[in-house]
Amino acid sequence: MVKKLDTLQGNQEINSLIGWSYVEGRDAITKSFSFSDFNAAFAFMTKCAMNAERINHHPEWFNVYNRVEVTLSTHEMGGLTDLDIECAKFMDKVADA
Repeated sequence: MVKKLDTLQGNQEINSLIGWSYVEGRDAITKSFSFSDFNAAFAFMTKCAMNAERINHHPEWFNVYNRVEVTLSTHEMGGLTDLDIECAKFMDKVADA
């Protein structure tokens, strides 16, 4: 079951992540990833897309060449949830691999 995070829980989770921050005016988090080239960025997006399908939770993202900007929020729940944190952790792991 998806659990919406209150402000305290959200702050604690974000503090455990590296490089993620709140989106101003939204109950969402964001991070910009940089890679060596387009192929590396696209490979990252492909791995994340496969995970998103597996957990049925899809990111908002924007890609230009070697950069991928990601925003995570659970629209059905009206804000940040444990799924967003799970996605952020997965993305960080894949980006570091």
